[in-house]
Order: sequence, then C-alpha cells, then structure tokens
Amino acid sequence: MASITFEEIMFTVMSATQDTFKSYMNIDLLAGKVERRVDPVDSDVTGIVGIAGDRVGYIIIATDKKSAQIVAKELLMVDEAEDECIRDAVGELANNIAGAFKTKYHEQYGSVALGLPLVISGQLRAISEPPEENEVTSINVQCKGVTIPFRNAEGTIDLKIMVYM
Repeated sequence: MASITFEEIMFTVMSATQDTFKSYMNIDLLAGKVERRVDPVDSDVTGIVGIAGDRVGYIIIATDKKSAQIVAKELLMVDEAEDECIRDAVGELANNIAGAFKTKYHEQYGSVALGLPLVISGQLRAISEPPEENEVTSINVQCKGVTIPFRNAEGTIDLKIMVYM
C-alpha cells in the first residue's frame, strides 16, 4: 500500500470541498491560505465527521449562520432555511465532503470508514488554550492539523475546513 502524506490528505480535502460545492450547488469556492496550526474558530454552525481506517482523524466544517443559510437553501433546494434545515444541510455538507474524501482516499490508499456527522455550534479552540473569562460554549480540539479557509467569489459564503489526521 502506498504511503500517504499529510499534504496529499490536505489537497484531497480541498478538492473534495470544491467538488462538493460545484456538483451539489453549482458554487465555485476559492481556497485561501492553509494554516498549519489550529486557531480558535468562531462559528455559528460546525459539522464534524470522523475518519477511520489506515489513518484516523476528523474533517470539521465551521461557518457563520449567513453562509450556512445560503448553503442550506442551495443544497436542500428550499426558499427559507430555518435552524433545523441549517443543521441538516451542514451535516449533509460534512458528510458529502467526507464521502468525496473517502472515495478518493480509498481509490489510492485503501480502506476508509466514516462516522455519522455531528453538527454543533460554538467556538472551537485548541485544548492547550485557557478558556476566555466569560466563555460560555467552547469545543476543545487537538492542536495538530490544518485549517483551510474557503470563500466564493461574491464573498457570500465563508467557511473553514479543518483536517486532523
């Protein structure tokens, strides 16, 4: 079996994200500068899918409510996106991106299994960071991985994909 580098995983996730948006919503996403560290991420909605197999980790999608509403309307083909629709759409988006990643990874490197998508809200911060004084909700994540920002050309969709493997 071929050895896979973290860079290959990162580029596969970037491609899976862009392909998912183009295929399911006809939206072109532009990837921003990849950060090889974990910064706190404020997000109204976050979708998480676990990856298991030869490599284990997570794909995490974090976005604001405005972007999530646009995604929900396009992905679910609805006129209005209430909170339940947004949760469903972000879970489906996380699942689709992880599924596209799984397909590409499996073709080249072997067995991959996906967990069920988990959709949450709050601030993501590295576990090594102390909580803010007035912090109410936060999720601690492991420190190694990358954060890949994405936007559409119009600037109406803004999200971050984090990869831990």
